[in-house]
Amino acid sequence: MKTRSRFVVVDGIRTHYLEAGEGRPVVLLHAGEFGGGAQLSWEQTIPALAERYRVIAPDWLGFGETDKLHDFTGGQSRRLWHMTRFLEVLAVGDAAFVGNSMGGTLLAKVAAAEHPEWPITALVLASGGGFVPFNQARRQLVDYDGSAEGMRDIVRTVFYDERFARDDAYVQRRHRASLAPGAWEAAAAARLKPPTAPERDDVFGQPDTTPYELIDVPTLLVAGADDRLREPGYADELHKRIRGSRLSVFSSCGHLPQLEHPAQFNDLVTAFLSEVYPARDEQ
Repeated sequence: MKTRSRFVVVDGIRTHYLEAGEGRPVVLLHAGEFGGGAQLSWEQTIPALAERYRVIAPDWLGFGETDKLHDFTGGQSRRLWHMTRFLEVLAVGDAAFVGNSMGGTLLAKVAAAEHPEWPITALVLASGGGFVPFNQARRQLVDYDGSAEGMRDIVRTVFYDERFARDDAYVQRRHRASLAPGAWEAAAAARLKPPTAPERDDVFGQPDTTPYELIDVPTLLVAGADDRLREPGYADELHKRIRGSRLSVFSSCGHLPQLEHPAQFNDLVTAFLSEVYPARDEQ
């Protein structure tokens, strides 16, 4: 199944997305690490889901091949608004959503609103949602210096299996992506704060105020048992708070289950969607 690289202008912002397959839409929302983007996050997932669905994987504002912009007053809200408008411009309509890390956390915030602005029919949160601690692993990501070895440290942090960090070609791919014009600045901007701002450790480590109890669509939670960027048991807490949710914890897995265990992840998500959001030929 061929994956197509496409661009669309959303309110003056040149926005990149990947698309494959036909049928009911499934939107994939990538993580927010330095060099992050739709291609690196979902290259193992798109072909599997595209066998049954129309898969749409956009690059968030400031990431991948989307324009490198950051709103210093709106911040996260501007990123969400841009995604809302992207879905409207493409006339996506009702869809299933899959989000990893930042993508999952923002997806959960939208789904937990009293009146969600996205047409969410079902959702999958992979290492997304819940309290985000500012621990040593998180500091490793935030303190990225733009070097190849700095990127190797990031890869070592997000994966449980050391083979990813030992793979020079893979590290180089992520390093190149992080050095695209404006990529480092856009990712780093979210961590900046003026000297007049109230004293706090970081944008991470803050209380999670998302009302997960308001999520009322079928939800699958996927977590890595060895995720260094999360606290043990965070997914169990989400599972308790999201009514009717399902939880799968992958052993020997870090923060990116769709990349570390792609076959297991794809089988799990495909089975979940087939039940709660079947492809047209399965209805």
